[in-house]
This record gives sequence, structure tokens and C-alpha cells, in this order.
Amino acid sequence: MDPKKKEKLQTWSEINRNRKRERKEWKEKSLLKKKKVAQIEEPIKQSTDANQCQIDNIELSTVSFAIPGSILENAQSIELRTYLAGQIARAACLFQIDEIVVFDDYGDEVNTKKSTLEDNYGMKTMRHCCIQLARILQYLECPQYLRKNFFPIHKDLKYSGLLNPLNAPHHLSANEHFEFREGVVSNKPVKPGRGSIVNVGLRQDVHVDRLLTVGLRCTVHITSENLNDKKLKGVVVSPDIPRKKTGIYWGYSVRLAKTLTQVFSQCPYKQGYDLTVGTSDKGSSLDEFICPSYKHMLIIFGGVQGIEFALENDPALKEDDPRLLFDEYLNTLPQQGSKTIRTEEAILISLAGLRPKLNPLNPPIIFKESSNDVDLSCSIVSSENNVIVDEMSRFD
Repeated sequence: MDPKKKEKLQTWSEINRNRKRERKEWKEKSLLKKKKVAQIEEPIKQSTDANQCQIDNIELSTVSFAIPGSILENAQSIELRTYLAGQIARAACLFQIDEIVVFDDYGDEVNTKKSTLEDNYGMKTMRHCCIQLARILQYLECPQYLRKNFFPIHKDLKYSGLLNPLNAPHHLSANEHFEFREGVVSNKPVKPGRGSIVNVGLRQDVHVDRLLTVGLRCTVHITSENLNDKKLKGVVVSPDIPRKKTGIYWGYSVRLAKTLTQVFSQCPYKQGYDLTVGTSDKGSSLDEFICPSYKHMLIIFGGVQGIEFALENDPALKEDDPRLLFDEYLNTLPQQGSKTIRTEEAILISLAGLRPKLNPLNPPIIFKESSNDVDLSCSIVSSENNVIVDEMSRFD
């Protein structure tokens, strides 16, 4: 007789009892394994959190410039107005300007055409030329895949097709891989307490950790390593984190000021601008200028009639001499060959002349773009062929 048949058959209760015991043992082993992994990862996480906190607390030095919106009124047509605004945006991007302030050098005149626009600090009603300039500057700074969400059809943007693209580092295509991206919160349904879905210009949306208002623009740090994953995860960060962490230029902000006084008084930085520079052909020569160290620098350009005209139309300022308003009052192009320098020309000339003299207290780290030892987490990389993309090869 076969000995296997002599074995006693197990009852269903015994089989279930054995299965429960095996399941309990497997859970205990799995729990022990998770504890070991957590013990290994905890110091790394604490170190990462400490580094992130240190990065967040750094206040980088910034450069801002202020221009009067009236310079658009000196253009002969709507097309030239648009192109002039585009030249200013290009100059700001080339020299990595952090903030552009558009102010009204005519003051609060009653019988002037006015418009309304929202900047980072709320709705503002000002002369139409100031609003138009600010709107075009905002439009060019915004990544292409987000423009339809924030800029509906408007007559101020009618000739935006004439504008030269900024080719800014944060204007990424769907094939370019970088750890930070700008996005807009979509209205896709998400379970309560599970954050939000953000469109960042990739083929897949990113699931972020915070519940945000639909339609809000935000900066996302993508934590998923592979952009081809079905589900991408990310963390919402402050817009200044990409530059703090990697040194990459992340665009400029636009602020509206109704008078010259508000350029100073509504400064977004807690301690204000610690170095202010006025530009005029009546100032001292730039060649003799020695730049002191600064946290936040502001350069102010005048319109067709100069800074003196803005000073006269500002009821809050009693000084007659514009030199008293600034730490430095400079002539950035001594012995000029023309009687006048247009504002868009003065911006390029001044920023080019000041650039080698700047002495920021907390400069951003240098962004490594094309080195053999470059860290791919801090570089813009094509997800298709894993090669570093040349900035000048990308078009808006």
C-alpha cells in the first residue's frame, strides 16, 4: 500500500490555521524590514531636511530696475509699442533681472485713459501705457504652455507674434527634463487630502502635495526620476527655490507703481532696497563708480523727459534735486554721440556697464550647464536622447 495514502488528511480548520500563521510570520518579517529601512533612511532624511531648510533661509542678492510706462507713448504705432516692450523684456532676461517696476512718471492725472491689471500684489488701475507695458512683460515671462491659462485674447497682445522669444531657462518644452517646472493647478478631481493635480507642460500632469486653488500658477519640484512614468509626483516650492538650489535664472516679477515714491515704499523686500541708482546724463561718470556690497539693488531709468520730470509730478516728494533720492546718480555713457539716449537703449548700456562692477552680498551659485562632470539633477536634459540641450537651440 502506498505510504502517502496513510498520511492523515488536513481538515479545513487546520489549513486555515496554518495559513493565518504563515501570514502573521510574513507580516512580522515585512515590518522588521521596514523598520530597518527607516533606520537607514532617517539620518539621510534629516540631513536633506536640514539642507533644504538652510537653502530656504538664504536670501539671495537681487537686481531690480524701474522704468516709466510713458515710453510706450513715444512709439508711433501699436506694433512698435509691442516691440519696444519686448526689447525691455529681452534686456531683463539677458542680464538676469529679478524684478521690473513699471511706474507712472506723469502722476495721477484725471483726464487720461486708464486700465486695470493684476500684478503679484493685487489689482492696479493706472494709465493705459503703464498697464500695456506690464501686461506684455508678464506675457513674455510666462512659459508658453501656460499662456492660454493666464492671458486671454486682449488688444494689448494683438501683435505679440512680433515679439522675440525670451528663451528663458524656465521656458521648458515637453522633451526637456529639469527638476523644477512652472505649472498651473488643473480642475481634475482629487480625493480629499490628496493634494492637487498640476499641469507643468509635460505629457502627464504632476500630483503635488498641497491642495491649491484651481487656476493658480505655482513652481513644482518634480520628485519622480523618470518623466515617462504614468504617475508623476512633485512638491510645491517657492519661485525663488530653483535659483537658490541650482543657480539657474528663473525669470522676473513685474510690479506696478503709481508714482516714483511707490517704487521705493512698496518694495517687496523686508528691509527695502539698500542700494539705489539713478541714471541721467547729469550724473557722475560710471567709469569712476565703485559698487558697494548690496542685498537688493534698484536701478531707475527716466522716460523721454528724464527722472526730473517724474520727480516734479510726484506730490509726495519735496526735493528738487534728484541726486538726493539715490545712493548713486550715474551717467552710464559719458561723452555720448547723440543728444538723447532712448530708454530701451539706456537699459542695455547701463546694465552692460554695471555688470562687471556689481558686488552682491549673497550671489547665487553658478549654474552648471555644459560640463563633463555636470549633475543631471541640476541641468536641463532632453528626455529622448539624454543629452544636454543648448539653450540657444530652443525656440518659444
